[in-house]
Amino acid sequence: MTETALSTQSTTGIVELKTVKSESVTQRTIRRFFRHRLAVIALAVLSVIVVSAILASVIERYPYDLVDLRSRAAPPSAEHWLGTDRVGRDIWSRTIHGARVSLVVGIGATLISTLIGTLVGAVSGYYGRWVDMTLMRVTDIVMTFPSIVIMLTLAALLPRNVFSILLIIGGLSWPSVARLIRAQFLSYKEQEFVLAARALGIPDRRIIFVHILPNAFAPLVALITFSVGTAILTEAGLSFLGLGVPPPAPSWGNMLEAARNLDILKNVPWMWIPPAFMTILTVLCVNFIGDGLRDAVDPRLVL
Repeated sequence: MTETALSTQSTTGIVELKTVKSESVTQRTIRRFFRHRLAVIALAVLSVIVVSAILASVIERYPYDLVDLRSRAAPPSAEHWLGTDRVGRDIWSRTIHGARVSLVVGIGATLISTLIGTLVGAVSGYYGRWVDMTLMRVTDIVMTFPSIVIMLTLAALLPRNVFSILLIIGGLSWPSVARLIRAQFLSYKEQEFVLAARALGIPDRRIIFVHILPNAFAPLVALITFSVGTAILTEAGLSFLGLGVPPPAPSWGNMLEAARNLDILKNVPWMWIPPAFMTILTVLCVNFIGDGLRDAVDPRLVL
């Protein structure tokens, strides 16, 4: 935090100096975010979901893969808070364990796409010319792919596990990040602080990652949060189609896939309502947090 001196003239004509504390960028961003009430509520709810996923083995009622044929399709009760599925597995335990898969895929796939997109966009925007042309044409080609078709094809060819899902979703989601970072680098690379760094002989690698990237990263924050929600929905869709995380490991997507029978939809709603509700709630929380972060880092907004 820095301090600035302001001069004021009192009634006696004497000039007084007052010290006014100014906020750092981080403090201003946090203050703006916490003024966004919906984003703060979403952050609190998402924190509960994350903690529940981490402590799933502690707060579970029964092991998520425990089969009890005597309690098949049992409705919610004191023994099974959210009921059981067709083979007697506890829905509560499977729902909180499924949160682990969804959150790992959402965060992991977003990290992969962000790393690839940031590297491609930074190199393309900084060096320009033939490097920019080559990398952007590759980006355009990837963007023209029908992503859902490619994901389904790769999911059918690769081993069915969480790591494969991370690679598939993250490996096809980076072009939007690359375009955003490239635009930021094109804007910053001709500014005075970058020209001064070049004149001092600072290596390009240090200029890219130390001088420009921290300034270009702020607009990326909101995109990252929205990407987490998209990755969670994509994993749920792949699992619903039977190409995601294989049973008996639970995920919200394969729990919905197991309940897509019309008879179950009508007569055993507790099999599909919990995973569907948690998917919707988690994605909404992530999107609301993204809205709050976008408003917090936007210098054009005065909050």
